[in-house]
Amino acid sequence: MLSFTRGSFSDRLFFHHHSHLRALLQYRSTQRSLSVVGLLPLSIVMSGTRSINDMLMQAARSKKGAVAAGRPPASHIAVEKGKTEKKKEQKVSAPHEKMKESGERESGRKDKSPSTLEKSAVAKINEPCEKDNGTAVQNGIEAPMEIDSTREDKENGTIEEQKDSDMGLEEAKLPDSPDIPKISEKISLPPVGVSEVPSITECVSNLTKRQLEFDPKAAAFWKKGEHVPFAFLAHAFDMISCESGRIAMTDILTNVFRTIIFTTPEDLLPTVYLTANKVAPPHHGVELGIGDATIIKTIGETFGKSDAQVKSQLKALGDLGLVAKACRVNQRLMRKPLALTCAKVLKTFKEIAKETGKNSQENRRNKIKSLLVAAMDCEPLFIVRLAQGNLRIGLAEQTVLVALAHAAVLTEKPPVAAAQLPGRLEQAAQIIKQVYSNLPDFDQIVPALLRVGIQDLSEVCHFTPGVPVGPMLAKATKSISDILDKFQDIEFTCEYKYDGERAQVHYMDNGSVEIYSRNAECTTGKFPDVAGAMTRYKKDDVKSFVLDCEIVAYDREADHILPFQILSTRARKGVTLSSIKVQVCVFAFDLLYLNGKELLQEPLRVRREYLYQSFVEVPKEFSFAKAITSTDLEEIQAFLQDAVNHSCEGLIIKTLDKEATYEPAKRSNNWLKLKKDYMDSVGDSFDLVPIGAFHGRGKRTGVYGAFLLACYDEDTEEYQSICKIGTGFSEAVLEERSASLRANVIPTPKVQGRKCCGCFVSFLFL
Repeated sequence: MLSFTRGSFSDRLFFHHHSHLRALLQYRSTQRSLSVVGLLPLSIVMSGTRSINDMLMQAARSKKGAVAAGRPPASHIAVEKGKTEKKKEQKVSAPHEKMKESGERESGRKDKSPSTLEKSAVAKINEPCEKDNGTAVQNGIEAPMEIDSTREDKENGTIEEQKDSDMGLEEAKLPDSPDIPKISEKISLPPVGVSEVPSITECVSNLTKRQLEFDPKAAAFWKKGEHVPFAFLAHAFDMISCESGRIAMTDILTNVFRTIIFTTPEDLLPTVYLTANKVAPPHHGVELGIGDATIIKTIGETFGKSDAQVKSQLKALGDLGLVAKACRVNQRLMRKPLALTCAKVLKTFKEIAKETGKNSQENRRNKIKSLLVAAMDCEPLFIVRLAQGNLRIGLAEQTVLVALAHAAVLTEKPPVAAAQLPGRLEQAAQIIKQVYSNLPDFDQIVPALLRVGIQDLSEVCHFTPGVPVGPMLAKATKSISDILDKFQDIEFTCEYKYDGERAQVHYMDNGSVEIYSRNAECTTGKFPDVAGAMTRYKKDDVKSFVLDCEIVAYDREADHILPFQILSTRARKGVTLSSIKVQVCVFAFDLLYLNGKELLQEPLRVRREYLYQSFVEVPKEFSFAKAITSTDLEEIQAFLQDAVNHSCEGLIIKTLDKEATYEPAKRSNNWLKLKKDYMDSVGDSFDLVPIGAFHGRGKRTGVYGAFLLACYDEDTEEYQSICKIGTGFSEAVLEERSASLRANVIPTPKVQGRKCCGCFVSFLFL
């Protein structure tokens, strides 16, 4: 360890190894405190068994001043600096006692103005060394140690940054001996700022190259087999955030995946999850549960700031990730922490998601702090954004899938011929999209991709009970005549569109039942009555199935459907049979899987026949969706009116035979929805989010009288304001909404001064 301490008469420099001499000289070149050309007109005090002559002779024998292998005997050289006139060259052969006396005499001079080193405190080199020989080993190559400067503190070994001084050190006068060279003439130091290995920035800059020009070896700054550094992914995120084109984003992400497949294939899975901003498949129900308040407190605890200071920075920067990054830049470290890896980051987030109980919030903060403490450069920015569940770099899930497919093709052995490559890349993208729509689970897809390749992926990854697929959705249409025009030569069916909650019921071979929402959220705990009754609804020969249906609130005494608002009063989870107050009825309209057979590629007519043959209707509990098959305009008009009279939203029109397969997670032209509202006014309904509120006046004083509504733009990852709404609310609804939204008020708009609907927004909600 190299340390500088302030002595009573002079500065002392302690070198535990002569490699520190090289580090010190290089340190001078950047800090301008020591001269590279010589050590000083010094009085040398020797202690230990190794002399300066031995060190210089050994350094001269090694090429370019390289550090000799092994650790020297424990010793140190104390060099006392005195201000003396230049003297003639003398041999340094006197015993170290005489040298000490000489130094003491010099230190007693009347002129005791502080030297450059006397103006400094203590410098400390404490970098991890692979060989423990005084040099830091990076990627197997020795590199000079860094000296971290902070504030003056003699007890903890930190130093205040040294300032320039005119009192530099003069060239040392060494004996004229062929065996003992002058430091300035014989010891060759590597140029300052020039490294034998590329920097992280140089490596990751290769990621912007086009896919065919990219070399994975050039982008990796870690060894094969080592865990992928999180810094690699963070820099890639930073580069993607600077791109606006989807092709450029895909190229960067493809190159990221190719580099990982080349170096550390086992880290591809955690990297994909982090890139997709997930910690587990959606149906696992893993939620981080980290709010902005928790992150603000964590940033403050990590970087020694109060919550008020963090909030002030948040107000200025508008992003907690940027706040964390700024705090890290302004903080000095005693020693460089161990580098984060993608695997470590994902593992920590999974641990955070599992935290429950009394101390769960504190434990979550501590785990986030452990990441922030080790995060460097742009890593804190994306640690925080991952914790928030929003990377804000414009990276869509479909882009992740395409990049993964391209990476798989471009790493195939033997390589794909250039003439065939464009077609193969397009084919691979379609394969992985189809596989993911049928099996949205990276835990199964990524290992299979590495094992069998992209061409055979669909053979090993397919739809199975227990992993919900995204529901097939319908596009809106404005009139029955539009339907007839659209399906002129195609037979179609019309079904009631029920006003309830879309559900996908999975019945496994072992008899277990899971219910999932349209967002793949497990809702079995919300509908235990439905899960428990499925055995009664199915026929005895049915061993496994996946049912697509709508669960609606139902008044069994009056025998009619209740509004969706009634159903929404059910708790989201933990519902017991004894606590159920709102009864439900299941309306089944599609069957996706039956007794080990996947039915997604079967036409609707076939799927419907399987449905009718496999289940039994139970009045007021389980029914098939009411449907007709007709091309008569008046008959369809009457059926629509009948649906509205039975408390339904309208009709769903579906093709029966042609282009009638089930398309998971897709809004298809082969399914159309028709509502009475569509025919009279707007062509579709909108699910909007309140982002602002306006104080009520008159009878609405004390509550919010109107709301600013917005929809989420997936491309920009922002909420875009749509309209202001203030009619149709009862006093009770306004009081309820106002009470629930007040907890989410933020002090200032996200975008200062933005005008919406001709007036300034008073409040915005997170």
